[in-house]
Amino acid sequence: MQDKTHLVDEITGHRRMRRNRKADWTRRLVQENRLTVDDLIWPVFIVPGSNIVEPIPAMPGVNRMSVDRLVEAAKEAADLGIPAIATFPNIEMELRDETGSNALEANNLINQATIAVKKAVPNIGMITDVALDPFTSHGHDGILRGDEIVNDETVDQVVRAAILQAEAGSDIISPSEMMDGRIGAIRRGLDAAGHQNVGIMAYATKFSSGYYGPYREAISTAGLLKGDKNSYYISPANGMEAIRDAALDVEEGADMLMVKPGLPYLDICWRLKENFGLPTFAYQVSGEYTQIKAAAMNGWIDGERVMMETLLCFKRAGCDGVLTYFAIEAARKLAKG
Repeated sequence: MQDKTHLVDEITGHRRMRRNRKADWTRRLVQENRLTVDDLIWPVFIVPGSNIVEPIPAMPGVNRMSVDRLVEAAKEAADLGIPAIATFPNIEMELRDETGSNALEANNLINQATIAVKKAVPNIGMITDVALDPFTSHGHDGILRGDEIVNDETVDQVVRAAILQAEAGSDIISPSEMMDGRIGAIRRGLDAAGHQNVGIMAYATKFSSGYYGPYREAISTAGLLKGDKNSYYISPANGMEAIRDAALDVEEGADMLMVKPGLPYLDICWRLKENFGLPTFAYQVSGEYTQIKAAAMNGWIDGERVMMETLLCFKRAGCDGVLTYFAIEAARKLAKG
């Protein structure tokens, strides 16, 4: 009788993939992608007041924080080695209006947070968004005139907001409102105001997604939104359009590119990195986070394992880093080896 091993070798041509998987040391030796704390950006939610840590029901384990408590949290993040945090404000309803005018207040909540964190924790990066949705009474990312989100007027306003954020100490402006021409206009505005060293991380491909629901609860816009955002976000069906959109951001001077949401759009992450070669990031958005947390809380998955698996898959898809609400949890796990 012919040796069964010989038969297998004839079929495989003496190639056995399991040789490199046989032990922990060989698996580590040939590992293609690695997740480190340097890959993590922590999105945080801020509220007015002091000594406030307010749980967000739709995002278990995530809190809204007043600026003083954010400073404490930023110190922990820096101690863990997290390079940067991204701030998102939940301002008082009486400060919201049709044009999002509070975005143009030098002492608004987002700028207060930047000033406080940079003073207390100068070695952590601050990434700020200039989209108007936290500031508008209608929940849209731009200025609403009738039934239209007006492009050029919105761009003018976000440029002014970006300059104020840079003056407060923001290291990277990350505009998410998806208006045409915004990246070039912000770059010109920052440079003219003397902020040539402030970077721009473009939300290059922000899709009209169902994954944003918990985030909108976190910044209290869920009940405000009139209509949808399909006229300025990208359809989930359109990959080539996303690449063209990103190409415009590159031409206009973006330093970094972001894909949002993350996990459903890994193909876009890969294509951006392959096409443009710029530092590329994914935003693991609130709906992605909540799905994992909810399933883990019900005992349906190993939450910690799935957390790390999803973060690693962004690296495999070509991302240089990921904005994730898991940042602190993942950093603690990485610190334990």
